[in-house]
Amino acid sequence: MKWKDGRRSENVEDRRGVRVSRGMVGGGIGTIILVLVALYLGVDPSMLLNQGTTQDAGGPPGSVSERPADENRMAEFVSVVLADTEDTWHELFRRSGKSYKEPKLVLFSDAVDSACGFAQSAMGPFYCPQDNKVYIDLQFYRDLENRFHAPGEFAQAYVIAHEIGHHVQNLLGISDRVHSLQQGTDKAQANELSVRLELQADCLAGIWAYHANRSRKIVEAGDIEAALRAASSIGDDRIQKQSQGYVVPDSFTHGSSDQRVRWFKRGNETGTFAQCNTFTTERL
Repeated sequence: MKWKDGRRSENVEDRRGVRVSRGMVGGGIGTIILVLVALYLGVDPSMLLNQGTTQDAGGPPGSVSERPADENRMAEFVSVVLADTEDTWHELFRRSGKSYKEPKLVLFSDAVDSACGFAQSAMGPFYCPQDNKVYIDLQFYRDLENRFHAPGEFAQAYVIAHEIGHHVQNLLGISDRVHSLQQGTDKAQANELSVRLELQADCLAGIWAYHANRSRKIVEAGDIEAALRAASSIGDDRIQKQSQGYVVPDSFTHGSSDQRVRWFKRGNETGTFAQCNTFTTERL
């Protein structure tokens, strides 16, 4: 991926080195859910169930010069990709007569407090609509390469573009409408709506790739394949098979590997938002 000459975003909030920990007190439903999430992700539940709540700033985050060179390079890469999504969505919103509000991207280590609550890096990158911020621990990129076997810079860029897709959905009111619909349905239907929301974010990531390459020629040989490997590797079916040995389709919340690949490809091949309507199609 061609990125080194790209613009750096000013919307990166660096919280690396700020230590935050929050244990679960008691044995309520929150504890049970957290244990199930931990087991699903292959994380030791005891790591998440320390009693009490503590926050330790641990002093100011280390300066750039104190961090490993590869980590600094990765942070710079994230900043360039974020800037590229800003340029792309500003233009696409302008064409439709709307204004694009840029999100912040928070780099953190191990755990973080967001407006959506406390999160650990084992949960992976996420977007919080309450504060319009994307959160990512750069360790996820190592997991993407080593655990999920999806190396490559464009695979990493796809992850960011997917989360920015959720921001676009939030700005357009799609997320609120979906969450309202989920309130009046059973778990299976709520999960299906979640899958449709996630697959649309994959399609929006594809739209970014389409327009970014047409405008700035960032894609090199093998990049799209790398993004498709990433989409495939983090499908619900692949993760469930890896973590528990079997697949439960009704419990999917992000979509299968094939579905995630299909919708990213649709966005990347058409560059058109109308092609990303996952809520009216019967075949996901």
